[in-house]
This record gives sequence, C-alpha cells and structure tokens, in this order.
Amino acid sequence: MEKMSRVTTALSGSALTGRTMHCHLDAPANAISVCRDAAQVVVAGRSIFKIYAIEEEQFVEKLNLRVGRKPSLNLSCADVVWHQMDENLLATAATNGVVVTWNLGRPSRNKQDQLFTEHKRTVNKVCFHPTEAHVLLSGSQDGFMKCFDLRRKDSVSTFSGQSESVRDVQFSIRDYFTFASTFENGNVQLWDIRRPDRCERMFTAHNGPVFCCDWHPEDRGWLATGGRDKMVKVWDMTTHRAKEMHCVQTIASVARVKWRPECRHHLATCSMMVDHNIYVWDVRRPFVPAAMFEEHRDVTTGIAWRHPHDPSFLLSGSKDSTLCQHLFRDASQPVERANPEGLCYGLFGDLAFAAKESLVAAESGRKPYMGDRRHPIFFKRKLDPAEPFSGLASSALSVFETESGGGSMSWFVDTAERYALAGRPLAELCDHNAKVARELGRNQVAQTWTMLRIIYCSPGLVSSANLNHSVGKGSSCGLPLMNSFNLKDMGPGLGSETRLDRSKGDTRSDTALLDSSATLITNEDNEETEGSDVPADYLLGDVEGEEDELYPLDTEHVHPEEPEYVLPQEAFPLRHEIVDTPSGPEHLQDKADSPHVSGNEADTASLAPVDSSSSLLSVSHALYDSRLPPDFFSVLVRDMLHFYAEQGDVQMAVSVLIVLGERVRKDIDEQTQEHWYTSYIDLLQRFCLWNVSNEVVKLSTSRAVSCLNQASTTLHVNCSHCKRPMSSRGWVCDRCHRCASMCAVCHHVVKGLFVWCQGCSHGGHLQHIMKWLEGSSHCPAGCGHLCEYS
Repeated sequence: MEKMSRVTTALSGSALTGRTMHCHLDAPANAISVCRDAAQVVVAGRSIFKIYAIEEEQFVEKLNLRVGRKPSLNLSCADVVWHQMDENLLATAATNGVVVTWNLGRPSRNKQDQLFTEHKRTVNKVCFHPTEAHVLLSGSQDGFMKCFDLRRKDSVSTFSGQSESVRDVQFSIRDYFTFASTFENGNVQLWDIRRPDRCERMFTAHNGPVFCCDWHPEDRGWLATGGRDKMVKVWDMTTHRAKEMHCVQTIASVARVKWRPECRHHLATCSMMVDHNIYVWDVRRPFVPAAMFEEHRDVTTGIAWRHPHDPSFLLSGSKDSTLCQHLFRDASQPVERANPEGLCYGLFGDLAFAAKESLVAAESGRKPYMGDRRHPIFFKRKLDPAEPFSGLASSALSVFETESGGGSMSWFVDTAERYALAGRPLAELCDHNAKVARELGRNQVAQTWTMLRIIYCSPGLVSSANLNHSVGKGSSCGLPLMNSFNLKDMGPGLGSETRLDRSKGDTRSDTALLDSSATLITNEDNEETEGSDVPADYLLGDVEGEEDELYPLDTEHVHPEEPEYVLPQEAFPLRHEIVDTPSGPEHLQDKADSPHVSGNEADTASLAPVDSSSSLLSVSHALYDSRLPPDFFSVLVRDMLHFYAEQGDVQMAVSVLIVLGERVRKDIDEQTQEHWYTSYIDLLQRFCLWNVSNEVVKLSTSRAVSCLNQASTTLHVNCSHCKRPMSSRGWVCDRCHRCASMCAVCHHVVKGLFVWCQGCSHGGHLQHIMKWLEGSSHCPAGCGHLCEYS
C-alpha cells in the first residue's frame, strides 16, 4: 500500500507533463475516471477493472481489481467514478443492478467495500457528491435514482422520475443540494436531495433519449446535455424556465459530454455509434469542431479531462481496447480543412456568396446597394476580439438579386400541367409532349420527344411535320423517308467532270459507290458493301464536298482516243431486272409507301442512266432501320435520361420514365428512379401542383413511390344521422346502421365524388351541393347549420 500511496501523490503540487500516448487493454472499456491528483486513471468494463499510473512517457498498470477465481457479475461494470475528495474511494455501477464501492486502502487483495442491491435492473450511472465524502447517487434502467450514505447499508432516499430508464445523474458543482438526471423519453429533471417526492423542474431537452449531461465548472446555471438526436444543448437553469443558450449539431448520437477546464465555451463529446472520433467544440461555433482526436478505431466509451484545472490533457477509453492520452496541441483542426467559401441560392432566385474578407477586398470599391440589381448587397459580420477564432471568422457576405422575371419557373408549371403521360398511344404522347415543349420554346426537349417517337414507334407512322423538323430545315423535299437531288443543278455538270483528262493524269474508278456513312448496300449474299468517303450530308441534299469525289473513274489502261465515260446503269449485281419507270418524287413516294415493296428493295440506292440533257440521281434512304430493335437504343436513352437529370431537368427524366414505362425501366436502377421521382414530386408540391403530383405518384414505375398516396391517408368521418364517428371501413354506420353517403339534396346514395360539411357531417353529390349553396347558405338536410363551400 505504501507503493500505491507514492504513485497517487507523486505529481501532487507540480505541473502536468506528458505527451500523446496510448496503451493496449485486455478488454474493451466502458468507462474511465481520473483520481484527484491526475496521476492515475481507472478503467472499467465488462471484463476489465484496472488502475493505471499516468507517467510522462507511458501508462503503467498498477492494480487489477478483478480478483478471485469465480467471475462475478458485480465486476461487470457499466460505469465507474473516482471520488474527488478521498483518493482511495471508488464506485462502480454493475450490469446486474448492483452498486459497489471500493476502498483502495484495504490491506487485502480484494478491495471491495460495500454492495447496494436495491436496483432491479442495470445501473447506468453513479456519481459522488463533489463536497460530501459519504454521499453517492445512482441512476438505473428501472427508472429510479437512489442516494446512498456510505456509512449505512441501505439507501437514504429514492427518487422516481415517473418515466423510463435513467441514463445519467450529475450533482451540481455550485448548488449543494441539486442534481440533474436525464431520461430516455427526452426529459431532464432537476431534483433537491432533501425532497425525494417530486422534482424541482422538468423540461424536454431532446427529441429522443438524453444519454448524458454535465454541469459547467464555472457558470453556476449552465447544463450541457447530449442525446440521440445528434445534438448537444447548453441550458441556462438560473431562469424561471430552462433557456437554451447554445446548440451544437454533431454527426452521430452523443454518448458523453465534458466541459473543458479553464475554457468557458469549450466542451468535448464522443459518439455512441458510427463515429469513433472525439470532438472539442466551441459552443459559439456549433457547426465546425475546434479540435478533433482520431486515435481510436472503434467507438469511444469514456472521456475525462485529466485535471480540473488543466485544459491540455484528455483521457479516453474505447471499445477497441485502448486507453489514450490526447494532447490538445496535437489535435487536428477541421476548420483548417473546411472550404472558406460558401454559395447558396435563395427561395426567389437570389444568390448568396460568402468568402474571407481578404478575398473580397478588391471588390470593396463597389457601390453600396441602392436598388441596382447588377451590384451585390454587402454584409460584414461584426467581430468579437475576444473570440479565439476571430481571424478565421472574418468574412463578407454578398447577395446578388436576380433580374426581374429571370428566375421565372412558369415554363415548369405549364409543362407539368400540359404534358400527357398516359391514356394515349405512345406515338401520340410523344407528339403531344413535343408540341408542348416547342410552344414553350424548349426546342431541345421537343427534339428529344420526336426522337423517342422515331425510336419506339413504327417509322411509317411518323408525321412529315415532325420528321422534317427532326431532319432539319435544310431539306426542301417533303418526303418523309427519302431525299433526291438533280445532277444538272450541281454546277458545271457532272459529265464534264467524268471525262478523262490525260494531261493531268487523274485516276478514276469505273464504279460509283455510295458513302458508307449514309447507307449500306446489301448484295445477293447479304453482305455490307463499303462506299466512298463522300460526306453523309451530301446524299441528304446538303452538298459540301467536291463533285469529282462522288464518281471517281479509273484511267488505267485506257486508250487515248476512247470516248468519254458515262455512269453505268448499275454499280452492283441486281437481284432482278429493274423496270424503267418514271423517276419523280410522286412515284418514289408511292412506291416507298406501297405494301408490296420489300425492305431490301426500299433500302437500295439506285442510279438512273445518264441523260445528255439532264440527270436525276435519287437516293432512297430510310431514316429508321426496321432491322434495329428498340433495345438497340437503350443505352442511348439511358444516357439521355441521366443527362437531363444532371442538368437539373428532373421533370423531363420522370416524364420519359412514365411514358416509356417498361421499355426503359429495366435500364435505370431502382434507387435512381426513386431519387428522380421524389425530387420531381417535391418540386410539384412546392408549386402547389397537387393533382399533377398525385398523377405522377400513381403512374410511377418505382414501387417505393407508387405507394406514397396510399400511406398516411386517413379520413375521420362522422355519421350524418347519429353524429358518431364511423369506425368501420365501409359507409354503413355501426351504431344506427344507416348509410352515411346519402345525398342531402336528392336523397340517393352517392357512388362517385362525395363532399360533406365538416361542421354538420351532411353532404352529397358535388354538383348538387354546389347548386344548393348558390341560393341558400343553410344545410340542405335541414339541420340549420350554415354550411360553406369554397
């Protein structure tokens, strides 16, 4: 024992020294507590109960309090506390509901002193009185708090919170008789130990269980609480009603909270799950922690400042079976990694931009806001020189107002109200929506609807108006499936360009082939024949290339006096004899639309014989290849939907999803569909487009969205005869056995839309009630109630 005494008093009267360090424990820790002189720390858990000496370079194990051959549940600790007046006194809260005190001054190996077995369930917290040596307080899962006098064998007082389990109890540092308790129902209670019959004050502090609390060491009335709602709140208890002073938003449930010594606005927190780090917050800056310790690899279960007057050392225990000492100067500062600029749009389109004052110093020459929308409004935060982060908080806020009408969303509302999403064939839906988009000046969206019409519908049904719009205004021909051009109108004449010029040594081919990018010619073996390098637009009527590139001729082994070459009648083997027929737009249109023309014949490019007077080259080219199934374009349609969604036009993405239905649903994952639908529905509801929103929910392809209009839809209806609430699902009252859906005007059962007055419960057909109330304000049932319909 003499050795233990020297360890506990070695650092008495001297300044603390040390570094950031850790040691491995035999088992996960549930709680830690520091002795009065900050030289030792006790670690307790389900399978560990040891005391470690805190030396300058390491932790040294000094005493193991788990003695005996048989394991006891009394040693399975949920919490531990070291008395701040008696260095030999400890108390633990066992998971079996037992409160145990330990006397380190006992000469035997077993230091256990007293057992209190009055709690029926797990004890969550134990706390010694800060100035009274023999007073111990406990809070249990059974909802009771008990005050023990260590000179007696039983508790002296029992406090009932009339609520669920007690999660934390803490004696006030400044008020001798006051202690605070937190509960799982979100309440915080203040008690006077002299009055166990009722609490002095109770208030709801959090939305969910309150896991911890801590009194401020300097400010008498400040109480910090942490809960499952991921918040730490600071309350002023000196007022008549508890007043919330500060609120810190964390990222996980708060398991422990401890005020930092000598720093009025700083407190440390750790989380119950998910987050393994320890944060030190300045409550005046509630969104960015002032410091962060990242040493632990599992949930931190206990934190304690090493000395009540030293803010530099923080001790912690974790489920990763480690005990750490953190030096505050070694902590990382998240504010240094935070983005110093902020950008946000307002509800009405205004743009706010915040940045460091040094970055906007060059803009200080701008005129103040006097109504000119081109100039921003400037705000500058007034700095408090006493703030430790005043330099980092120096910022300027600029607010830019949008031009009047520039942020108008009228097109969104008009599109939502005019779009057709169901009830018609797919071709009509695409044509209608394309027309709506074109009338609203959204040409790209209209083009998209037209392309979807072409991809998923029969090409023969495409209207010439939509097709010409999709092809472009450069085409002067009204043919929906083919274009033609006259060789005579191309310039000096194709015949002169085809003559051999032996002096220039041009080499030309005796076969004219079409461009492969424009069409693929199918021969008898059903093979694809490559063409020349003529641009595709040339065959569609937009002449951009040179004319001699169209029909090159081969001059090799040609007699110099040979006459001029002309285009052959056919450049490839024919399946059958071509019958000479008049070549003209009318004939080609009739033949293309004829049901007796095969697909290969319609896709064949033919060259007419050269005439000395004029030559007409007609190219029949289907814009849509009937041999390509719609699934061939699935990847393209999917990318198009993602493009519109990324551009912010979720309306287009959702509308296409509904219109195409199963054709495209399999290509978009369920989570993405649900995200698009919920975003679009939220926008519709913001613009009060309730009917459109309900239609989108009803027609949605996402299972999670289609059930939205079937959840939380409850109507409480009273019987119009006996005025009692109707508990059954039908329209027959359980009490008077009469039908509640009788029309008060025509006295017939309403089978369609039913409207009723919430004051007297009478109603009927919508048209009948509207017509009745046009001439009278009294209820048509004769009850005398003044009904209103708006």
